[in-house]
Amino acid sequence: MRPSPIQPANAANRADWQTLRSLIPYLLEFKWRVIVAMSLLVFSKLANVSVPLVLKEIIDAMDKSHAVLVVPVFLIIGYGLLRLFSTLFGELRDAVFANVTQRAIRRVALQVFEHLHSLSLRFHLDRQTGGVSRDIERGTRGIGFLLNFTLFNILPTLLEIGLVAAILLKKYNVWFAIITFITLVIYIAFTLFITEWRMVVRRTMNDLDSKANTRAIDSLLNYETVKYFGNEQYEARRYDHNMEHWETAAVRNQTSLAWLNSVQSIIIAIGITALMLLAADEVAKGKMTVGDLVLVNVFMIQLYMPLHFLGFVYREIRHALADMEKMFGLLHEDREIADAPDATILQVGSAAVQFEQVSFSYAPDRQILFGVSFAIPAGHKVAVVGSSGAGKSTLSRLLFRFYDVHQGRISINGQDIRSVTQSSLRAAIGIVPQDTVLFNDTIYYNIAYGRPEASRDEIIAAAQAAHIHDFIESLPQGYDSMVGERGLKLSGGEKQRVAIARAILKNPAILIFDEATSALDSKSEKAIQAELRTIAQNRTTLVIAHRLSTVVDADQILVMDKGQIVERGTHKELLALNKLYAQMWNLQKQEEQTQPAD
Repeated sequence: MRPSPIQPANAANRADWQTLRSLIPYLLEFKWRVIVAMSLLVFSKLANVSVPLVLKEIIDAMDKSHAVLVVPVFLIIGYGLLRLFSTLFGELRDAVFANVTQRAIRRVALQVFEHLHSLSLRFHLDRQTGGVSRDIERGTRGIGFLLNFTLFNILPTLLEIGLVAAILLKKYNVWFAIITFITLVIYIAFTLFITEWRMVVRRTMNDLDSKANTRAIDSLLNYETVKYFGNEQYEARRYDHNMEHWETAAVRNQTSLAWLNSVQSIIIAIGITALMLLAADEVAKGKMTVGDLVLVNVFMIQLYMPLHFLGFVYREIRHALADMEKMFGLLHEDREIADAPDATILQVGSAAVQFEQVSFSYAPDRQILFGVSFAIPAGHKVAVVGSSGAGKSTLSRLLFRFYDVHQGRISINGQDIRSVTQSSLRAAIGIVPQDTVLFNDTIYYNIAYGRPEASRDEIIAAAQAAHIHDFIESLPQGYDSMVGERGLKLSGGEKQRVAIARAILKNPAILIFDEATSALDSKSEKAIQAELRTIAQNRTTLVIAHRLSTVVDADQILVMDKGQIVERGTHKELLALNKLYAQMWNLQKQEEQTQPAD
């Protein structure tokens, strides 16, 4: 079936034009610079086209027996100045336009970065970090190429071709213009056709490059796991498998480029030869001078270079568009979770939280919550316990509005969280997650991340409250110690205490402890539990716990099973019921008794 390839090509062309149009606002931001740069471009090309005309006059003047020496001297000086101006104006143009290009790269990169942060958790769980980073890297690099070469190579080359064709048509035999025109048409048509075909190879190379980069970064981030299982060679084979396919595509790309360049050279050589034969015949007949012959030759050489470059530039522009395609595709990713047009700032106040008949599923065939209802009165602590997969952590994700509920409602002080801005909602909530991932920066930076504008004294106070200050001070670099990629230089308990300090520093109205002490030993857990109770006072607190001993003081305990609340009450009330909670409590007590002392 023939139509199917046409539709993607048309769609790709539309996407290319949309990409080009999307760059217009960045040009308008520096419109005067663009105007000056374009003016310098025109002056440069006028000087370049004038060079052969002056060269013809010099040769003709020197050919005359009665030539006066002063005339060629002035012409030669003019020739030298024109040569200088053709280069100088080009360099000035690049200097004037540099700000436009670099600002466009910066703005687009920032726009993509901000958009990635605005996308839902679902997107980031599915993404491949290595591939995304490579797409952004290639895309931003493509912007600079596209702006510079579209404005300063495609347009001026076409201008120069038009000027040369007009001069040839006016001064000489019409066949000069006809041969030039036919050569250009054949050259451009061939270049466009083959380049479009080669774009498939380029896109394949990009995909394989992103996959290989994803494999490499994923493997390096999981360095310890690779070492645990001795799978270095397995990882190397997987990486090399992708690189092998990339190599095949790259060789195909390079060989097709060599073939394209060869045919382009043949087309130009035939055109120049035909023109020189015609010019030589005109000189022999006395219709043209030797200067005219040189003029035609220089014009064709001047056309050949930019024309040959035009083929290269067009190919590279198409490649740049292909490189930018995925990056701009990221900007079109649906946010899924977005502020309502009339979203208001959350009025935190005393921060009472209400879940009303909340149902939720990550996928249509995997429902997690079924009609969950509970309230956390202002300043109270509610704990949620249950087996793994019961839906406990999903509650905190919904409260942060990483996802929207499918049925029901979540409110804070009676305000539906879907009707308030996400920034004001998340500013009111602090969390200590089960799996703490830190930035590859200093301990100071990671604690300060809870409130970047906090003073050093406040950061140290938060570290002391989290019982990690003494440990930090014992390090050679203290608070300036680097934590490594994802905090791997710290133990699980140390990372957890950094997370607790970060939450304390944020000083939110609502606190969430998601297995907050799961990585701590018993002694540290007891010390931090006392601190957690202190910072939770007068705050609305949701505790998601596996160890029941950590939630016995909760105002209410919710027992979840298979996405539903099956029991609720205080610790004593639930033990008196002698159902699921009592079974879990007795089981954990038995496990603690059978565990050997450290």
